[in-house]
Amino acid sequence: MTVALRLRTAAARAAAVLVGLLFLLPFYYVLVTSLNSQSASASLSDILLPHWQWANYSRAWAAAPWPRLFLNTVLIASATVLLALVTSLLAGFAFGVMRFRGRGLLFGLVLAVLMVPGTVLIIPDYMIANDIHWLDTYWIQIVPWGASVFGIFLVRQFFMGLPQELFDAAELDGAGRLRMLWSIGVPLVRPALLIITLNVFLASWNSFLWPFIMTQSAGVQPVEVGLAAFAGSDGTDYTGLSAAVVFTTVPVLAFFLALQRHFITGAMSTAGGVRG
Repeated sequence: MTVALRLRTAAARAAAVLVGLLFLLPFYYVLVTSLNSQSASASLSDILLPHWQWANYSRAWAAAPWPRLFLNTVLIASATVLLALVTSLLAGFAFGVMRFRGRGLLFGLVLAVLMVPGTVLIIPDYMIANDIHWLDTYWIQIVPWGASVFGIFLVRQFFMGLPQELFDAAELDGAGRLRMLWSIGVPLVRPALLIITLNVFLASWNSFLWPFIMTQSAGVQPVEVGLAAFAGSDGTDYTGLSAAVVFTTVPVLAFFLALQRHFITGAMSTAGGVRG
């Protein structure tokens, strides 16, 4: 290895470490704030060094019914992921494998959904939810997010990269559409399904505005809505809020770290499928 190559490698590693530290800085700041006293100032020492006020965590835990909120979040996120996987598979298979008139137009309409800002639909969505009596229920937090445009696009691109002869041979053998999807399609598009699972799960776990508007009782609300308990008329309890952010982020962080190898492999395979 030449000296120039070693220098380039060292520079690349140093840049990677620097970028990693920059991404970790917000998490470190939240952790320090969660352990600071309420009288802490904005001085550099208070930002960098915690005061080790562990009572902030007990106070934050007592501020909301967190076990119920966690249970609600896991239920909502899991059901949303399952529904999104089913709809992505069915729609992606239809757009990527089946041949029918108007397929391109319909797929364009599906992609057009991405161009509509979600905030402009909140009022009509609220009125529809009220008319069908879905307000303050699990259904309003699951069903509207059970179809992922990104998931449909990803699965469709994966199917389009597969040899059509696979499905033609299965059709000649008498296999129906659903049998082809389950026996041939699902094993081959598994990397795309992993990426969809991660994206939908994280989006559902971090959802705040939608459940905050559509629900009122803690019996059906997720953890993100529980964080609103730290904002009151007297101001925001930043130390308690930061402590709550820490223990509500740990489960999803552990979920990602435990499965990161599978997600990285899936992302690399999905990139190849999209290019294909």
